[in-house]
Amino acid sequence: MKFTAFTIATVVLAMSGTVASAQDTIRIASPNKVTVLDPIVSAAAGNIEAYGQLYARLLRRDADGMLQPGLAESYEMSEDGLTYTFELREAKFSDGTTITAEDAAFSLNRVSKDENSAYPAGFAPVKEFVAIDEDTLQLTLEHPSAPMLSNLEIFNAGIVSKDDVTERGENAFAEKPVSSGPYMVKEWKPNDRLLLTANPHYWRAGLPKIKNVELIEVSDDNARATMLMAGEIDVNRGVPWAQIDEVNESQGATVNLEPSTVLYVVLPNHTKPPFDNLAVRRAAAMALNREAMTKAVTLGHANVANSTLSNALTYYDKNVSPPSYDPAAARKLLDDEGLVGTEITMMITPSAEQVATLLKAQWDAVGFKTTVERVDAGLWWSKLADADYQVTTSWYYNETEDPDLAVRWALCGACGSNSYYTRYNNEEVNKLTDEALRETDEEKRAELYRRIQEISVEELSQIPLYYSPFSNGYSNRVKGLKLTPALQWTLEEAELTDG
Repeated sequence: MKFTAFTIATVVLAMSGTVASAQDTIRIASPNKVTVLDPIVSAAAGNIEAYGQLYARLLRRDADGMLQPGLAESYEMSEDGLTYTFELREAKFSDGTTITAEDAAFSLNRVSKDENSAYPAGFAPVKEFVAIDEDTLQLTLEHPSAPMLSNLEIFNAGIVSKDDVTERGENAFAEKPVSSGPYMVKEWKPNDRLLLTANPHYWRAGLPKIKNVELIEVSDDNARATMLMAGEIDVNRGVPWAQIDEVNESQGATVNLEPSTVLYVVLPNHTKPPFDNLAVRRAAAMALNREAMTKAVTLGHANVANSTLSNALTYYDKNVSPPSYDPAAARKLLDDEGLVGTEITMMITPSAEQVATLLKAQWDAVGFKTTVERVDAGLWWSKLADADYQVTTSWYYNETEDPDLAVRWALCGACGSNSYYTRYNNEEVNKLTDEALRETDEEKRAELYRRIQEISVEELSQIPLYYSPFSNGYSNRVKGLKLTPALQWTLEEAELTDG
């Protein structure tokens, strides 16, 4: 199949872009740090948001979230679904050198096969990427993969310069790379800010409209809110729920609640007592008034979660549900099982303090004895990955609308991340995950993901809490900018106005 319509749309965009003019500087303050600029070595939020500005992909998403041509003008897929052939457009890196199929093959084989690739899950079916000629890239799969095209648009599928990486070395590249995206690095001050400037060779002529971008690290929520209301920044990444009204009542700034795939959950360790016991997980779930918790924590800005998958994903099942709030039944279950007085140690980071307070109060009310273990984010990740915890709470998001990556990350016990390190491992879920990846019939895929949600909710692989939108604050002079569910700023078409 071909991107015929896409190609026409691209020409129109290129023509309209020639009348656009570069504007000055947009300042985006975020609690998320930028730590490395090599797109394959980190899946941290701050880095993901920077990668989107530095590296173009074969495909891109438009304002409506639809896949459109990126560096690839068109593609063809073999009848067996195992071979994709992409034709690349004429495009250049920020140093003026031509982007070739060899660069694309090098970049995508790195993310698929390199031992330093932090998040290769979306490329597990890849056999290899090969440059057929300067403009033609061929992808061969080990088996069909329904979400493969979507996965070619995610943050770590950006195209890098093979010459830049091999001639200067990966360390130098990771600090100041030649870029293929709308922006290139002007200056990087680690632990402070990343300064970007428009890539003069970007393939979408006339874009980006804003000349410079400052990605500023400000960890303190109150400081960011104050800076936005004072006009010291243009965007606040993540306005706390309690400050939304204050920002909206200020002059010159507004908080937008933007769609996301973020799901907040309780993560039980399935390999350690007491949460290796389904009765304990059921009692813990029934003890929680999740609706009241969601309202208390998010002040009504989020929705109560019913599934182990985000409600923004394709094949989300609105009909599944964890046990309802019933503290009397929770207490009776603990009584019947001789589990009253069971001690729980809940590991949390400082950002989870409010949720932890509510969890502890409700669990202790039905007969648990909960102790809160407070650790910093680094130690939290280390103990989580080592399964050195009983229970914790956290969140995750999905890069695409397809549920494959979310299931692989959070529910599959044989897909590399041990079901978000809970060690939940159901062989039927693992088998269904693989079947759903290969299945191309929409109705059959829907049934496979319905069954995955049914099993994982019944077994309480996790206890879902709430679906959260992004709460980003914008100066009123910023137009056309949002954070997509895939953690990508739509900066290249955004504008700065007089407010």
